[in-house]
Amino acid sequence: MLDISRIKAITLDLDDTLWPIEPTIERAEAALQEWLAQHAPMTAALYSSTEAITAIRRYVAQARPELRHNLSALRRESIRLALYRAGENPLLANAAFEVFFAARQQVVLYDDAAACLRFLSERYPVVALSNGNADVQRVGIGAYFSAAISASEFGCKKPDPQIFFAAAGATGFLPSQVLHVGDDQVQDILGAMNAGLQAAWLNRSGAPWKHEQEPQVQVPNLTALCALLSASAD
Repeated sequence: MLDISRIKAITLDLDDTLWPIEPTIERAEAALQEWLAQHAPMTAALYSSTEAITAIRRYVAQARPELRHNLSALRRESIRLALYRAGENPLLANAAFEVFFAARQQVVLYDDAAACLRFLSERYPVVALSNGNADVQRVGIGAYFSAAISASEFGCKKPDPQIFFAAAGATGFLPSQVLHVGDDQVQDILGAMNAGLQAAWLNRSGAPWKHEQEPQVQVPNLTALCALLSASAD
């Protein structure tokens, strides 16, 4: 059971917690494809083949294992290799990636996200904790966070306990005093609990819990989470 009296800080997942990630990436991919069509048409043609791009990304991931936690670097190097294989200038990779990355920050928040961020940030230090490469400042929600930790910068990703320890440290409290909120059963919930944090599973789809160790609390949306924390304060 959730022990609300212990909660002094919040760590918060981003992708599929504050916004849906799939349509975000689809829009970013479309922006990249449009840019490539203008500046590197042979590479754009290559990118039209899902099989070819999947093979390129797999090759880069295998050839550059040191980048396995850095989604931005993996994406950039995949673009660079695609340009090379298409016979075009690999030096265009940085500009192409920036087009993708800028579009990747243009997220559409879930309807309950902004109000929840305001509620949480008024009551707790809130730290963003993500395996993805969203930038809370560029997204436009940086004011709600006291810090942001990403796998790309930290060097390991959830569910590794070390990244949860770092996030708890950024709040200024012990892991046992921190509540982690996220949507992924393994990366967020089991990872947080194994690091000594309490965990709130955001289950928007009503999916079944698949593991023996259960989260301290399950909520269907962020509004319900805020209501739970508000009721305890009252």
